[in-house]
Amino acid sequence: MRSIWNGAISFGLVSIPVKLMNATESHAVSFRQIHTEDGGRIRYRKVCELEDREVSQAEIGKAYEDADGSMIPITDEDLSHLPIPTARTIEIVAFVPRERIDPLQMGTAYYLAASGAPAAKPYTLLREALGRSDRVAIAKFALRGRERLGMLRVSGDAIVMHGLLWPDEVRTPEGVAPDAGVTVREQELDLADALMDTLGEIDLDDLHDEYREALEEVIAAKAAGEAPPEAPGPAEPGKVLDLMAALESSVRAARESRGGEDTGTAEVRTLERRERPARRTPKETGGKKSTSTAAGKTAAGKTQARKSTSAARKSTAETDEKTAKSAKTAHAAPTAHTAKTAKSAKTAQKTPDRSTARKTAAEATAGSTAGKGAAKKTASSRRRGA
Repeated sequence: MRSIWNGAISFGLVSIPVKLMNATESHAVSFRQIHTEDGGRIRYRKVCELEDREVSQAEIGKAYEDADGSMIPITDEDLSHLPIPTARTIEIVAFVPRERIDPLQMGTAYYLAASGAPAAKPYTLLREALGRSDRVAIAKFALRGRERLGMLRVSGDAIVMHGLLWPDEVRTPEGVAPDAGVTVREQELDLADALMDTLGEIDLDDLHDEYREALEEVIAAKAAGEAPPEAPGPAEPGKVLDLMAALESSVRAARESRGGEDTGTAEVRTLERRERPARRTPKETGGKKSTSTAAGKTAAGKTQARKSTSAARKSTAETDEKTAKSAKTAHAAPTAHTAKTAKSAKTAQKTPDRSTARKTAAEATAGSTAGKGAAKKTASSRRRGA
């Protein structure tokens, strides 16, 4: 590889002589402009406007065009005396974590090679330090007439420098994202994850430029006087109406292309089927009436059940009250009967009929005896209950 810049890496007080070489190359097929009538080459010639003649490369220099159109010549000697330390030095200014660098800033990649034997030891030191810290070095350097920003990292046994854009050279993504709010469902994310898992990983070395290969085939056929190969017509793209259906189809197609078996429809159904119940409109007046009638019947049934429960509770309460009254009457029966018998006896004494008096006195005596027996029986029952 041919070096495009010679200088040194400034690492604190350590200076590492290096050579800068392009780390990438383009394999794109280039074309020349021709005159279509006779196939003659179309060339660009550098002509001086004042002398109206073509000039050689040795006669061409640099100049800055001022606002009024005047030219201010700038020579290589002027550029070599720029008051900046990065004219011939890659000055490391910081070491930062790799994730701090936005890929949008990354540009052309260069290999940094140690220039001479004395540079081998400090070069290896910087490489090992970068590898062990898992960080990258941020540096400034001057190339092709302007100061640039760079990032140094380790690639294998070499140090690579990526040219970086200055932060103010990266545009903000205003107006790029969709304006309207878009909600992504969990089912859609699950299918997207399944599609990514199905596609899996790939060895980047297996990827190649199919367009360039097809273009080379066309050129070879034309050079041999043969008809160029015809490409198949593009398939008509289907109109995607359902994102879920498209994701499911993509998962199946990816599995088939990877040689796997199609497991059928994914577990998640389509959006249309899932959301159909939520899109139903309320029923009209007739539907509301039937709903009200059903609700009324239900309410009436509930009211009837409440009434039946209340009646049962009332009946139970009345039964308990009658039982209590009966027990109270039974306890008080001897006393009431005795009082009634005494009254009858008193009345009999006042009656002139002696037979009636005797009969009344006999009834009183029998009633008293019966009352005493009932009282004893009640007292005995109470003692047993206790």
